[in-house]
Amino acid sequence: MARTTLPPNSELAERFELLADLLELDGADAFRLQAYRRAAQRIRESAVPVAQLALEQKATRLSGIGSTIERKIAEYATTGEMQAIAKVRARIPEGLVEVMHVPGLGPKTARKLWHDLHVTSLTELKAAAESERLRTVAGLGAKTEEKVLAFLSRPRAHAVTGRALLGRALPFVQSVVEELRRHPAADRVSEAGSVRRRCETVKDLDVIATASDPGALIAAFVSLGWVAEVVAHGGTKATVVSGDGLGFDLRVVPPDCYGNLLQHFTGSKDHNVALREDAVRRGLSVSEYGVEVVDTGEVLRHASEEELYDLLGYAWIPPELRENRGELAAARDGTLPRLVELADVQGDLHVHTTYSDGRHSLEEMVAAALGQGHRYVAICDHARRLHEGRLEQQAEEIAALNERLGGRLQVLSGVEVDIRADGSLDLSDEELAACDWVMASIHSGFDGPRDRLTARVLAALESPHVDCIGHPTGRKIGKRLPYELDVEAVLAKAVETGTFLEVNAQPDRLDLSDTLARAAGEAGVRVVVSTDAHRTWELANLQLGVAQARRGWLTAEQIVNTQPWPEIRGMLNGRTP
Repeated sequence: MARTTLPPNSELAERFELLADLLELDGADAFRLQAYRRAAQRIRESAVPVAQLALEQKATRLSGIGSTIERKIAEYATTGEMQAIAKVRARIPEGLVEVMHVPGLGPKTARKLWHDLHVTSLTELKAAAESERLRTVAGLGAKTEEKVLAFLSRPRAHAVTGRALLGRALPFVQSVVEELRRHPAADRVSEAGSVRRRCETVKDLDVIATASDPGALIAAFVSLGWVAEVVAHGGTKATVVSGDGLGFDLRVVPPDCYGNLLQHFTGSKDHNVALREDAVRRGLSVSEYGVEVVDTGEVLRHASEEELYDLLGYAWIPPELRENRGELAAARDGTLPRLVELADVQGDLHVHTTYSDGRHSLEEMVAAALGQGHRYVAICDHARRLHEGRLEQQAEEIAALNERLGGRLQVLSGVEVDIRADGSLDLSDEELAACDWVMASIHSGFDGPRDRLTARVLAALESPHVDCIGHPTGRKIGKRLPYELDVEAVLAKAVETGTFLEVNAQPDRLDLSDTLARAAGEAGVRVVVSTDAHRTWELANLQLGVAQARRGWLTAEQIVNTQPWPEIRGMLNGRTP
C-alpha cells in the first residue's frame, strides 16, 4: 500500500537502525552493519527531507548514502515497507533486538537464548531468568541471571515521545533564525520556548519576530527549502514541519509588545505562573500581550524583555534559568549569578581520536580544535585500546605536534580510563602519572547496586592520578537512566580530594544533569565542561555543555576550563578545589 505522506528523517533512520540490529542478530558482516548505521546517522542529522531526495535520485549526494541505500529509502517512502527488513524478520523475531541490548548479553547470546530457550522478548527473558533457566545455557550462569533481573526490574528509560534532543534541534533553529534575520522585511528575530531555555529535549520550536511586512516574512518562512509540510499559514503566524519531523511555529508580533510575547513563549509554565502570581499581589495582571494595571485598566506593553522584568521588579533573567527554581527571588534581590559564557571556555579536556573509537585522526581533531579557537585540547582516548606501547606512541606524536604548532594550541597527552567493578583503573599508576590529564569513567556494570556503584566512583576519586570523573551518572537521554549513586557522598569526596566532575556535552548525555551541576557548584566542586568528541564536528557541541552548566547556575569561576592550562595544572599539583 502506497504512503500518503513522506516519512520524516527520524523514521527513516529508525528503519535503518532496526535493519542493522536484525542483521547483526542474523550474523551479517561488520562492514554491512556499519554502512546501515552510518546511513541512519547521516539521515538523522540531515536538515533536508531525505525521502524526497531519494525519490528524486539525489540522496547519494549525502555522504554515507549509496545507490543501494537510496533505493531502500525510496522503496520505504513509496510503500511504507522495506523488503530487506521483511526478509530478515522472516528469519529473526524482532523482539530479539531488545534482548540483544540488555547489558551483558549481545547478539550472539540473544540468538542462543532464542534457540535454546525460545526467548523472543524481554517478557520471556524475565520469565526465563526468574525460573533460573538462563543458567542452563552454555556460557551463562547465576550471576548473569541476577544482572538480567536487576536490569529488567529497574524503571526503563523510555524514549521521549515527540521530543528531540537539544543537540539535534538547536543548530537547526539557530540556522532558521539567521536565515529569517537576513530577510529584508525582518526587524527582530529570536528563538523562544524550551530550545531558548536550552532544555535537554525540546518539542515544537518557537520563533518570535517583528517585521516591516509580516506577510512577506511569513511567506518566506513557509517557502524555505527544508519545509516538508505547511500545517498552518496565516498573516502573522505559520506552522511548518521539517523533513526530519521537527515542528516550527513562527509568530510575527507588533514591535511594542515583542518583549511581552518573547518572555511569555520562553518561560516555563512554572516560571510564568509564579511571575503572574507575584504580579497579582502588586495589582498587575500579566499576559502575553502586556501588563494591565488592575486599578486603572491601563495596559503597558514592552518592546524588550528587560523593560518587562524591570517593571515587575526583577533584573533580567537569563532564559536558561526560567524554571521557577529560585530565579525570581534572586532576580528581585540582586543575587542572580553571572553565568558562564561559551566565550569564557578556553579549551576542551575530553576528545577522542582514531587511537581508540574516534573517527578522526589526532592531527584532524587538533586542527578542528584550533579552528574552534581553543588554547588547549586534551586527547583522552580509551585506555583499553592504548596498551602494548600505544599510549607512549601517542604521547610522542603529541609532543611532535606541539612542536609544530609553536604555541598556537597546546595538545595535552591525556587518557580516559575505565573504573572497573572493583574500583581499580585499567592503567598502572606509573602510566597515569606520565599523562597530562586523566579522565576516569564507568563504561560497564551500570545496573549494579547503589552502594557498589558509589564505591567505584569514590575509589576513583581517591586516586591521586584521576583529575576528573567523566559522564558521572552514565545516563543516555531517552535510552538509559542514570545509574544510582549516593550523590552527596560523591560530591563530598570530590571536594575532599579536589577532583573535578564533568558536564559531558554529548547531546544524548548532558551528564551531569542541570540539577546535579547546580548541586556540584553549591557543594564547592569544580566542573569541567567538555565535548567527549569522537568526530571533528562534535567539538561544536561545547555550546550544549555550556548551556547545561548555565542551567545549573554555574559561573565561569566554577568551570575549570575557563582557566589557562598552567593554572589548571597548578590546581592538579596542589589538589585545591
